[in-house]
Amino acid sequence: MLLTSLDPATPDMPEAVRVGTEALSRADLLVAATAVADHVAGAQAVAIAAHPRLETIVAVAGCLIANVPVVPVPGDVGTAERHHILSDSHAELWLGPPSADIAIPTLAVDIHAKSSGRYPEPNPDDVAMIVYTSGTSGAPKGVALSHSAIAHCLDALAEVWEWTEVDELVHGLPLFHVHGLVLGVLGPLRIGSRLVHTVRPTPQAYAAASGSLYFGVPTVWSRVCADPASARALSSARLLISGSAALPTQVFDQLRHFTGTAPIERYGASETLITVSGRSCHERRPGWVGLRLPGIRTRLRDEHGDPVPHDGESVGEVQVIGPTLFSGYLGDSTRTAEAMTDDNWFRTGDLAVIDRGGFHRIIGRASVDMIKSGGYRIGAGEVEQALLSYPGIREVAVVGIPDTDLGQRIVAYVVGERDDAKRIEDFVASHLSVHKRPREIRFVEELPRNAMGKVQKRLLIH
Repeated sequence: MLLTSLDPATPDMPEAVRVGTEALSRADLLVAATAVADHVAGAQAVAIAAHPRLETIVAVAGCLIANVPVVPVPGDVGTAERHHILSDSHAELWLGPPSADIAIPTLAVDIHAKSSGRYPEPNPDDVAMIVYTSGTSGAPKGVALSHSAIAHCLDALAEVWEWTEVDELVHGLPLFHVHGLVLGVLGPLRIGSRLVHTVRPTPQAYAAASGSLYFGVPTVWSRVCADPASARALSSARLLISGSAALPTQVFDQLRHFTGTAPIERYGASETLITVSGRSCHERRPGWVGLRLPGIRTRLRDEHGDPVPHDGESVGEVQVIGPTLFSGYLGDSTRTAEAMTDDNWFRTGDLAVIDRGGFHRIIGRASVDMIKSGGYRIGAGEVEQALLSYPGIREVAVVGIPDTDLGQRIVAYVVGERDDAKRIEDFVASHLSVHKRPREIRFVEELPRNAMGKVQKRLLIH
């Protein structure tokens, strides 16, 4: 059973799950989710409006109990994208608020409903969830994740984070992607720890929760550090975990300063779930995402498919194999095959270095973060880290702009206090190499980001 803590034999826990001001005990969550299962059983797939509410958690648990694939849909999704997700997933039921543009039957979730029904264990290889990726071009792709892939990921994280039923997880992340839903909801429901979802991930809400584990993305942690009182309130937490994008070194250092605890970074993708992470009892390095999880193998390959040495400096594409891999892109065997190597490793499209001890450092996306300038291959992430150590710079995105002389010209989009561009360029040249310095600094009010907080660099390249 994926949701181990919802086994009827498991002791009850008052307020096992809290979202905002509403809470459910473990027993009440089980009977409410089973009532949902009674409604959805036999459906090909069920779409769920993933608002930060208890109804979302009850709906997801109910579908998993009934062995019906869950299709989480962002609460703020536009009409066109929602239509694509519903039609592509072949969802037969919509759990959430009704809307005139939704053609399939709609069901409101009652968190106080009760059912004593029992359902057989799903086959571990059955699809548990279909997560739609944001993608860089074209319509989002449906990533099919099995019960066994999710279970293995959560069990591996429980091992390396020493995550147990005595923990209390706090986060306010969206409930439609791997970070907020798979790790942040299914994790507690499998491991048995208490979950407090703050609805929004504000520094004040995090500080008031008094949890032992906290999940956040870099933007959340940056805002926490901008509120020193809230940051210091997290000093009693056992682990502060960051993911979904690279955590700037200055935020890493600020968290350690305010809380006395260095944050843990981890790395993964919708197609692989989490594959690499820092450990609860191990060295934590700023800019590095840790070691492979149990059962996972990683390797680096260059653009020709040849091995890249694990020397801590050589850059290659990360490829992954292991039990957390997705079952494929829904209804698209061609794109699934294109994402795999001939020997069945998944091509992440992410650039990284791995040192001799197995530590991984993610450089960026191969498609936009490997810049070829003046005959040099330059990782955008390396330049970004240097820029973020410059006083007054809060956020940065480095891209390669087409250049008739250099091939690509390194351009940095910077959020922060304005300063002399030449001084900033020279700062990077002194910290890295002269050929890695930005040729242009463009100050902006904000960087374009998607719903997960990831910078959309393609919108900056023009």
